[in-house]
Amino acid sequence: MTRNYSAVRNILLVLVAGSAVLILGDIQLLWRYHASWQPAATQGDKASVHSTANKRTHPIGKLMSVAEVTFQEMISRQSLSVSAAAEDYRARRGRHPPPGFDAWYAYAEEHNAVIVEELFDQIYRDLTPFWGVAPKMMRDFARHFEHHIYVRNGTVDMTRNHGGGTPTDRMEAWLDLVRSVGPFLPDLDLAINLMDESRVIVPWESIDKYVGLEAQTRGLLPLNKVTSQYQSYFAFDNSTEEPPRTTWIGPGEEAFWDTARVGCTPQAAARFKEAATNFAGPPPYPSGYPMHSLDGYVRNWTQARDPCQQPHLQEAHGTFIEPISVSTTHQLVPIFGESKLSMNNDILIPPAAYLSESFSGGLYSDANAQGANWDEKTSGVVWRGVASGGRNREETWTRFHRHRFVSMLNGSYMREIEMSPTAVGEGKAFIMQSYARYHIGALNLGAWLQDIADVGFTDLLCWPGTGQPTCNYTDPYFSIAKKIPMAEQYKYKILPDIDGNSYSGRYLAFLRSTSLPLKATIYSEWHDDRLIPWLHFVPMDNMFVDVYGILEYFLGTKKSKVNENEKTTMKSRDNAAEKIALRGKEWAEKVLRKEDMQIYMLRLLLEYARLCDDNRDSLGFVGDPE
Repeated sequence: MTRNYSAVRNILLVLVAGSAVLILGDIQLLWRYHASWQPAATQGDKASVHSTANKRTHPIGKLMSVAEVTFQEMISRQSLSVSAAAEDYRARRGRHPPPGFDAWYAYAEEHNAVIVEELFDQIYRDLTPFWGVAPKMMRDFARHFEHHIYVRNGTVDMTRNHGGGTPTDRMEAWLDLVRSVGPFLPDLDLAINLMDESRVIVPWESIDKYVGLEAQTRGLLPLNKVTSQYQSYFAFDNSTEEPPRTTWIGPGEEAFWDTARVGCTPQAAARFKEAATNFAGPPPYPSGYPMHSLDGYVRNWTQARDPCQQPHLQEAHGTFIEPISVSTTHQLVPIFGESKLSMNNDILIPPAAYLSESFSGGLYSDANAQGANWDEKTSGVVWRGVASGGRNREETWTRFHRHRFVSMLNGSYMREIEMSPTAVGEGKAFIMQSYARYHIGALNLGAWLQDIADVGFTDLLCWPGTGQPTCNYTDPYFSIAKKIPMAEQYKYKILPDIDGNSYSGRYLAFLRSTSLPLKATIYSEWHDDRLIPWLHFVPMDNMFVDVYGILEYFLGTKKSKVNENEKTTMKSRDNAAEKIALRGKEWAEKVLRKEDMQIYMLRLLLEYARLCDDNRDSLGFVGDPE
């Protein structure tokens, strides 16, 4: 009997240890890639069954805890000397840093930058494939591109042959940015994209080949084989060679979705999903919780923004329905731009809207009006904007992301839907999700939204244009809302940020404010590695299925009732909302300053200059102090 008890005890110890490992694994996996091939049945099970642990701890609380751990681990890896920074570089990149790395570090240190090597990962995601492209091709393309900035012997200037309608304020902003670090730069030419939309989509198979070629060039050359002198471009300027031929896909040549999906891996759900042709009614919704979520709330921010993993977004985001502008190439050419999709191969730089307070008349920022103290703010959510995102037409507008968002937060419209015996939870531009799935206590959603939400369009941007801010086809559903200056928006606790024609230019201003940014996007920006979701901002699914749960968590539902019947109420986590808002502001003021954009640009351009150099395989920095 003694031996039997001992065996039972050992089994129990193994089970307990195993459970601990599983729990730890679950926490670690919150930030890892969630397999796109997970069976749909598993999603359905997750939608209907919640563990005891999830009942004790709301998923958002769990995600906030993981975010804090992730952040503390990240800042523990700061480089505090040029030698440490160079070693961290070699360990992460597999090669010596570029020449000028010591000057870059000194510049960053002088400007009190947080120097963690992984904060610059976006540079290497962008540039890695170009190790498979000949330096001469890169130089020739940039030198002949219509809009480009050039550096010669430390002097920076730009092409000035802009046609009518060219957004020259963007070029001026980027010219100033490059000039700010010009004394540290070798000769180079930068091809600049002035469109909202990104430009380069190379088939995944080609990118895979280029990345393989880059891997072959990695290695730490012996010190006596490393050179540090970049080429001069003056000899290249005298060349009379024709520019390399680039083929561009223009508007109407094919559905943009078909242009874009070739950039997805063959294993991605979107790769072989042909473009939709019928955009009537609300968009299709995946069953169950989003696969990038923890019980419905975004846990994998990279996947949440990736249309390759979410083919339904081709019918739910204006970018894929009908973008405003299309000029795309399937060739790998070096073009610098503000934002891009997961399948794009553009090179990211800080957006012009973030570089100048006067850009677009100060529309995107108000540096002197970041908001009152948290307790003085209105406990609600505010959003104003135009119905951008693409060309919304009578037969397609119900699939556009901004129309869907405004509809879902329109309290009076939601109340009509709730009261209608025929609506069955379906709006013109969306389909209601199960209240139970997101544990929403505000069963009278319309009344609750009328209490907490002030959202509206300031222009419906009809297509074809009418010269008026309203459209006949949307008049039954939207009216024009009064514009609210940014300074007034900061008086609200929650500020949603939704894609326009591409990224949203107001995001940085929201991060710097004392309000809480609520972010949904399919676009990447230069700073994405610097921001941790659920610590610096609140991420949101692009179908907005989680928006009510998020708002209820942070704002509560104590005002939600209809008639005389009291309904279930939920307390707000006001302190949690304030914590994220202020942590985001504090961190943005450390890593998203204009100085940080200059530091990022200098690092990027040193790497780019090496790639464009005929001797790039031997170029490097090896002058670390002993």
